[in-house]
Amino acid sequence: MPSYVISDIHGEYDKFNELLDIIGFGSEDTLYVLGDILDRGPHPIKTVLKLMEMPNAVCIVGNHEVMALTCLRLLVREITENSLSDLDEYMLENMMTWQYNGSSTTINEFKRLDPEQREAVLEFLEDLPLYEEVTAGGKKYLLVHAGLGNYSPEKELGRYTLNEMVWFRADYSTDYFPDVITVTGHTPTRFIEGNPEPDRIYRKNNHIAIDCGACLPSGRLAALCLDTGEEFYTKD
Repeated sequence: MPSYVISDIHGEYDKFNELLDIIGFGSEDTLYVLGDILDRGPHPIKTVLKLMEMPNAVCIVGNHEVMALTCLRLLVREITENSLSDLDEYMLENMMTWQYNGSSTTINEFKRLDPEQREAVLEFLEDLPLYEEVTAGGKKYLLVHAGLGNYSPEKELGRYTLNEMVWFRADYSTDYFPDVITVTGHTPTRFIEGNPEPDRIYRKNNHIAIDCGACLPSGRLAALCLDTGEEFYTKD
């Protein structure tokens, strides 16, 4: 009954299914998804719907879910004078930021859902936790989307804000916790300075970075088995 962790699917539904086949994922296994299910790739909502039907999948919020939730509630409302008044400068800026970051595929699939499905998706996304603490294979792990912004060794996990956990990139030069391995997505490993193996899982100072650029040209979706440390990849 192994536990696996993946991140930053970004709508790459086919790669997601390919990876599940590669690891031989079964009903007794556990899958942790470190956010950024949405946007960019062709089938973000289809991927969310699949994860919603997987009782052994535990999803964590990423910055793309945060951006989507800021805007989707407004988009599903009937366009009235009152709802249009909500499009203030703050909301327009949020919409533009989300659009710049690949919202179109999420919006296109979301609008094809019926009202009941839309509400179910929104409730699922709103309930995503900020992080998970997991023990597997005799090791302790902290699973979080991006990192720990404004990190301090004296700062308790519960004191980190949403933005500090979904937007601030991990500091791989700092060992956050001597007895806990921090696993993150958010930063494609090809962009980590000094990484000798782009698009492969990166390990340094009790960090493991697993975003291997599934939605980028020649990028891959990666899985890490927390019990054994084994790595799995889709084709690039």
